[in-house]
Amino acid sequence: MLFHEKDLIISELLIDWYRKNKRELPWRDTTDPYVIWISEIILQQTRVAQGIDYFHRFIERFPNVGSLAAAAEDEVLKYWQGLGYYSRARNLHQAAKTIVSDYQGIFPSDYAAIRTLKGIGDYTAAAITSFAWNQPYPVVDGNVFRVLSRLFALDTPIDTTKGKKQFTGLAHQILNPLRANLHNQAIMELGALQCVPKNPDCMSCPLQAQCLAFASQTVASFPVKQGKTKVRNRYFNYLFLRYGDKTWLRRRGDKDIWEGLYEFPLIETEQALPADALLIHPDFQTFTGNPEQLSVSVALTGVKHVLSHQIIYASFYQIDLSEMPQLPDTYQQIDMNELEKYPVSRLIHIYLEKLDLDLLE
Repeated sequence: MLFHEKDLIISELLIDWYRKNKRELPWRDTTDPYVIWISEIILQQTRVAQGIDYFHRFIERFPNVGSLAAAAEDEVLKYWQGLGYYSRARNLHQAAKTIVSDYQGIFPSDYAAIRTLKGIGDYTAAAITSFAWNQPYPVVDGNVFRVLSRLFALDTPIDTTKGKKQFTGLAHQILNPLRANLHNQAIMELGALQCVPKNPDCMSCPLQAQCLAFASQTVASFPVKQGKTKVRNRYFNYLFLRYGDKTWLRRRGDKDIWEGLYEFPLIETEQALPADALLIHPDFQTFTGNPEQLSVSVALTGVKHVLSHQIIYASFYQIDLSEMPQLPDTYQQIDMNELEKYPVSRLIHIYLEKLDLDLLE
């Protein structure tokens, strides 16, 4: 048997398994590249069960490239709120504007052109071109890395340049170019449902006979990663200032987490501070004025919020003011009943839910 024939057999086995076992998902019923694009960006860091509701809401509000491009960034971020990784939403917005300005609002079908759009990498470009037009570009995501590393017992770390190049080559090797759409869907689904990270169901796997890791009983050893990125701890103290029905927000700048999202006045410290220590912090008086005229209550403390390379430990303080504060120009005064209009991080969203202000309905 020639090697390329074996490769096609792998593809046929995958596709046959997929037809029998695939999940019915809304983005699989279309060849619209815009819809496929949105679904892929949502699912990059989101579980399918969580992502479906966000997908429906996003597509209902922004049903095509033109509607997304024409929207204000704040509204796009608001519809993204809760998904995290907000740079994805900003990139979507910018890419939509590019499609409108450079491609007359028509999603490009050329892989190279798609690859140049903001926020679209090799994986997403391959997914769009293969799912929408059946073009022979293999998808290589986390699920595919895992399947291929076990199938070929390849111990090159997947988080290295060499590893990504090798795995992309293997993905090309087993791709049936005439059935790229089904093949890519199938290998991703196998990784999501069958060849899972822990305790994979190898006994009923359609690729068991071809799997070198199964043959050598080393499935649990794959995939191999070079090492973990160091995690940074940060300590946030949020001040929910209230003066009558007014409160204050600022929009976060660039080069940090949650770019473009809104937040309450923030005092970041090098370690967790008890309330009495925060009250004498120099920045506290900057935000609140005379501390003797304040009503301060600890609304929520010790909240642990895990990001990809950072862990945020946050506390929220509700501060009722007796006079109008003089805040830096970066803060804007808003009516509290308008808080729901502003896109905020999941961390602040949790706090607002805890307050039960009936602002997020």
